Amino acid sequence: MAETETETPLLLLETAVDGVVDFKGRPVRRSTSGGWRAAAFIISVEVAERFAYYGITSNLINYLTGPLGQSTVTAAENVNIWSGTASLLPLLGAFLADSFLGRYRTIILASLLYILGLSLLTLSAILPVTSQSILFFFSLYLVALAQGGHKPCVQAFGADQFDTNDPEERKARSSFFNWWYFTFTAGVLVSVSILNYVQDNVSWVLGFGIPCIAMLVALALFSLGTWIYRFSIPREDKGPFFRIGGVFIVALKNWRTTPSAIASDEESRGTLPHKASEQFSFLNKALIASDGSKEEGKVCSVSEVEEVKAVLRLVPIWATSLIYAIVFAQSSTFFTKQGVTLDRKIVPGFDVPPASLQSFISLSIVIFVPVYDRIIVPIARAFTAFVEMKRLKVAREHGLIDMPNVTIPMSIWWLIPQYVLFGVADVFTMVGLQEFFYDQVPDELRSVGLALYLSIFGVGSFLSSFLISIIQKETGKDGSDSWFASNLNRAHLDYFYAVLAALSAVEMSAFWFFSKSYIYKRRSS
Repeated sequence: MAETETETPLLLLETAVDGVVDFKGRPVRRSTSGGWRAAAFIISVEVAERFAYYGITSNLINYLTGPLGQSTVTAAENVNIWSGTASLLPLLGAFLADSFLGRYRTIILASLLYILGLSLLTLSAILPVTSQSILFFFSLYLVALAQGGHKPCVQAFGADQFDTNDPEERKARSSFFNWWYFTFTAGVLVSVSILNYVQDNVSWVLGFGIPCIAMLVALALFSLGTWIYRFSIPREDKGPFFRIGGVFIVALKNWRTTPSAIASDEESRGTLPHKASEQFSFLNKALIASDGSKEEGKVCSVSEVEEVKAVLRLVPIWATSLIYAIVFAQSSTFFTKQGVTLDRKIVPGFDVPPASLQSFISLSIVIFVPVYDRIIVPIARAFTAFVEMKRLKVAREHGLIDMPNVTIPMSIWWLIPQYVLFGVADVFTMVGLQEFFYDQVPDELRSVGLALYLSIFGVGSFLSSFLISIIQKETGKDGSDSWFASNLNRAHLDYFYAVLAALSAVEMSAFWFFSKSYIYKRRSS
């Protein structure tokens, strides 16, 4: 009997997962926690959140130019500013999650805030036009704030359910990023296929109300998985942001430290020079004080310095992805307005909602998830310019240049290839960026890593808005029609798309240069 009693704790110890606990702080067993079973609950809330988010953003330009009566260029700028804000706020949400609240609590709070924002958005659609604008934009940015807490934490929390020290779970985690993108894209596909139709043909109240109900159901499902989730055990020393800031401060204080002193210190520790240690070598001054002291507070550890270098190495990759984000911003703005001008009839009495063509992006992602490349991106940009040239040619041939409200006798299906190419490009770019930014940041900053990935699209949206403003100003001088005239038949979106294609080609060259010299984070054994 005594022998059985001693074997039971040993069995539990052998099957426990290192570095994680359950929601009550107890050790967890591999067989009863985490893995795909836990990830399924987490993915469900992400699917609902993307369903809600794209239910708003995919058709937002039509709401702004329709019920709110804004011009096309003003509406496009407002969409870009809101999308940019929504994509930058995850940096704040990730900071709060990684430093104070934890990912689970942040997801719960963000979901509740999401539901409140969607409820107010639905209410704003009921009010008269004169009083709905203020409540509409307030609730819209409340949704952006909620998304900021939700987006970086859900994916990081899902990836946390896989133990990288276990070969099978490490392999499963790599697949997680692909199938994560696959499943939430299914939510987007349903959103832009069904919600856009409801918004255009039934009512905006119902079109905003359905996502609110979806988020309520998703929050309930997410909560059901609490008992099998794995929660990372936080380090007891300084927080990650304090450590990173501390390295810069100590390196500045020790600016007199010579390279020879650092080399001698490495030799005394028996460490060999490595490419990673030679990169950003100015930070190595944080390893030893100018007077040779290693007193606490005057120097930082090697792991702390390498932690900062890992973050800095991400900057060129982040920066060379911004042009892609600018192009990405057009799918929910000018692409949609192009569709409004074309023949959208499928059968008598049924017209395709122009925003629903974004479903072909999602459909392409579902089909091409296993594929990886970046070459399609500039090809996709060039194709959009050719289609717009064709649309303008048809408008001229039929004398419709000055008739912006008359449908051009050209099928809306001409736009499908550019949406499909967008979907393929998304698979090639986004899945890789997600896994890259999650994997290459320090372990405690994985929510921040995913927030950095999202911030690419935030900054890209702002740059898109800035680029549109500059082009609008320069091409609309002296009362002439700008490239973005509200009458798209007199606009020149084809020129704009050609510019984006050229910028994409330049970006790809820069990305190739920096990716060749990138030094990957060394894994701890």
